[in-house]
Amino acid sequence: MKMKWMRSLQAKLTGLTDAIVRFPLTTLFLVGAAAINASTINAGTHQSILLVTFVVGAFLSAVFQVDIERFSSKASIRFLLMILVILLTAGYYLIVRPAPTLSMEIEIRTGVALFALLIAFIWIPVIKSEISFNQSFMIAFKSFFNTLFFSGVIFGGLAIILSAIHQLIFNINSAAYSHTANIVFILFAPMYFLSLIPTYPRKNKRKEYIEKAASCPKFLDILLSYILIPLLSVFTLILLIYIIKNIGGEFWKDNLLEPMLVSYAITVILMYILVSEIENKFTAFFRLIFPKVLVPIVLFQITSSILSVVDTGVTHTRYYVILFGIFAAAAGILLSFLPVRKNGVIAVMLIIFSVISIVPPVDAFTISRSSQIDTLKNVLLKNKMLENNTIRPDDTIPAKDKQIITDTISYLEMMGYTKKIEWLPDDFNAYHDFLDTFGFKEYQNAGQVNPSIYLNLAQETPITITGYDTFATIEINMAEKNREGKIFDIKKQGKTYSLLKDMQQDQWVLTLEGANNQALITFHTQKIFDKFYDYQPTAGQLSAEEATFTEENDRAKITIVVQNVGIEKQYKRNTNATLLVFVQVK
Repeated sequence: MKMKWMRSLQAKLTGLTDAIVRFPLTTLFLVGAAAINASTINAGTHQSILLVTFVVGAFLSAVFQVDIERFSSKASIRFLLMILVILLTAGYYLIVRPAPTLSMEIEIRTGVALFALLIAFIWIPVIKSEISFNQSFMIAFKSFFNTLFFSGVIFGGLAIILSAIHQLIFNINSAAYSHTANIVFILFAPMYFLSLIPTYPRKNKRKEYIEKAASCPKFLDILLSYILIPLLSVFTLILLIYIIKNIGGEFWKDNLLEPMLVSYAITVILMYILVSEIENKFTAFFRLIFPKVLVPIVLFQITSSILSVVDTGVTHTRYYVILFGIFAAAAGILLSFLPVRKNGVIAVMLIIFSVISIVPPVDAFTISRSSQIDTLKNVLLKNKMLENNTIRPDDTIPAKDKQIITDTISYLEMMGYTKKIEWLPDDFNAYHDFLDTFGFKEYQNAGQVNPSIYLNLAQETPITITGYDTFATIEINMAEKNREGKIFDIKKQGKTYSLLKDMQQDQWVLTLEGANNQALITFHTQKIFDKFYDYQPTAGQLSAEEATFTEENDRAKITIVVQNVGIEKQYKRNTNATLLVFVQVK
């Protein structure tokens, strides 16, 4: 038994080293990504553009490697393709580098491109091969969950070890857990996943080995055939009954149903691929019926989505919903007639649709930007609020038009497109300038309350610490009303002082106590939330002066610097803040 365990471990370690040799450029990109992420953890910053660039390079190099294995064995071709990957990665970096941060648009474009590369990674090794796309997908599917399981176990074990050392031997910085996760999930997990992907033969000499690797585990076979297919059948019946009952009215206005239909289509297509190699009555029934049922359901969803954008215009999310609906309908039609071995057509379609959605001029963001600007302009022109490229404020327009103006401006500013509209004021900020520009406050439905305010201390803000004895970061959360206790102790001139946090009259109070539990000074945190309740900063950023609160007497001094604050006006229990607390004992 021991020898078997040792052989299994040795095989896995050998597989990892083989993966490093097989994917050298991918390994280098992952090492770079882990190093960049480690530096961001140490600096306490968010993901950098360079980190995402290395991830893109890792995906590209993995796809080009399987392409080489499938179509060419020449070292010169491999070298040239590696150079091409480096150039493409550098090109990506040069494209996104001018942006100060990764905007939502860049993140989505990159995510869609990575998804397309993942599909290509699964599909390319079986192009014009006796091995089907279904088998390749099953191998990737099993490898992903094996990787997820082993990575989770390894991280959990290391986290327990770190915690034990911290509790029993010496203190460990909390960043150690982030560094551990960085190594496990950014470096180990991808390489372990790649080690589970076999080298697909060009001439099918190892077909038996591939078929064994692609075999469906008994557990998964039972789960798919006898549990998930019956459940999905019942859900489909309920969905069809709902559509038939409401086809004359509410179905076309029910926006909550849209994500359900998209999720349903994804589930059906994924299930179809997974059960393609499983032969029993349940899977045969599924392959025969569900592609045909998918088509009308998706067509209804597409129609509903298109009707929804007539008045409000296209957003990138609605663009992807409609595009996916078109893909799902086409996939359902093809799966209804093509043999199971031809499922690779789904991969080709996914890649094509992904590329369409991110490459101008028909990409999600060019279309949504133009649509939202046109929608806003048409409403302003209809209400005679736009004359000679100048907006004329008007509080008397219909409520529906106010809502459209509010929604389009909110979307355009969220995506950073307001600067590209020549008839909006220079440096327009919706939070601060909306009323002056359009003549009415951001429109809300009857009974709706301005729900929340989120503010952050401006990045790279210097904070003076001279004269204070100590400081700490604390969390204030109105939902935690039963928690109280000591935050830290200060020892000064042979005396011990304690900073306490406790709930008093529905608010958190910070108290510095000396000997005999004597209160030297207190700070009521409600002052913070009262100040920012109706605050209107620029772009949600606070200066050091705006974020600083001080209480002082002849015995002590407490200074609070607000790092971030969230105020939920409708649900006070969700109000919270992160504070830097500086304490000086006199």
